[in-house]
Amino acid sequence: MTFIIVLAVALAVAYRVTTAAERERFIRFAAQVTANALPRAEIEPFRAILRARTPLAPVTPSLAALNATIFVAMLLDPRLLGDPDTLVAWGGNFGPRTANGEWWRLITALFVHSSLLHLLVHVVGLVPLGLVLERLVGPVAFAAVYLASGIFSGLFSISAFPMTVSVGASGAIAGVYGLMLAASMWGVINRPRLKIPLVAIKWLAGSLVVFMTYTLATGTVAAVGVGFVTGLLCGLVVARDVNERRSPAVRVAAIVTTTIVIAIATAVPLRGITDALPEIDGIVALEERTSKTYRTAANQFTAGRISAEALAEVIDEIMPELRAMRARVELLDKLPREQRPLVAAAEEYLQLRDESWRIRSEALRRHSMRMLREADEKEAASLEALAKSTDGPDR
Repeated sequence: MTFIIVLAVALAVAYRVTTAAERERFIRFAAQVTANALPRAEIEPFRAILRARTPLAPVTPSLAALNATIFVAMLLDPRLLGDPDTLVAWGGNFGPRTANGEWWRLITALFVHSSLLHLLVHVVGLVPLGLVLERLVGPVAFAAVYLASGIFSGLFSISAFPMTVSVGASGAIAGVYGLMLAASMWGVINRPRLKIPLVAIKWLAGSLVVFMTYTLATGTVAAVGVGFVTGLLCGLVVARDVNERRSPAVRVAAIVTTTIVIAIATAVPLRGITDALPEIDGIVALEERTSKTYRTAANQFTAGRISAEALAEVIDEIMPELRAMRARVELLDKLPREQRPLVAAAEEYLQLRDESWRIRSEALRRHSMRMLREADEKEAASLEALAKSTDGPDR
């Protein structure tokens, strides 16, 4: 959204500081540059071959349109566009959600984008190459490789970074480039060769430069690499006869079946990824609530309205809740690496807090100042541990 505002302001300023003649000259210059940048008549024979092989290429424009439509719908959402919760709500890939039954996120995440620049880069990276490659190998084969690359890239993301919300089609688009490399390899090996005009190669290279520059800048190289390798391996199968014909249905079916089998085998070990942050939030809420309950009772004790025994009984009511929470935390399994120190700190808090309450209850019944001081020390140590449990990169 910020990008749109900045662009609008820049255009408004440019309009105000230029004359009508200057704007007209600029428009003519831009039109000339665009005309020179676009593929010229020399690629018409190649286009004719593509149209003869595959008259319609519906997948690529459909993907671009779907991405744009979903992004516009996200702009109408009152929630902040780039917020992780918003991205998850729209189908983003998030380890604890995806790996606990919501596997459809591996596909929906391909159509969710966190910013206008994110969307534009992916459209630029996909459409020029997609319109060529879809006609070369056929729409079904193209779609199969695109989805397979996106799925495996998503599986890698939740395996390596389970607590990071991943969105966008970078892995799938990288798979398209892998498919193009495989098609080019077969095109060189097999005869007769299918020659792609140099101007078309330059046009496609420009899209690749834009896509890879953004990928390097955003640090998603690993996931993109997985998508590229997937597309390359699939392409070595489906693009074998690229010089002569589209990919046969039997090869596409083989790729789809193999993808499903490998994806399931990869996904099974990822099942049950646990997000401990809700439990830690529950611990914080429990501490706040029980401390408030005790302080209220302690004020009544100080005012002489209740006895020490009654105050100890308030503690006795608090401890079962604390121990129940401790039992739940001990059951947490398959924790992401980055959350393990937080859970360890939470377990330390629960242990120390239980000891502090137990000692305080006994001190009140024995009227022991020494034990009360010991309880205060345990309480202070427990609160330090609680602070550590809420001091993580995801907080």
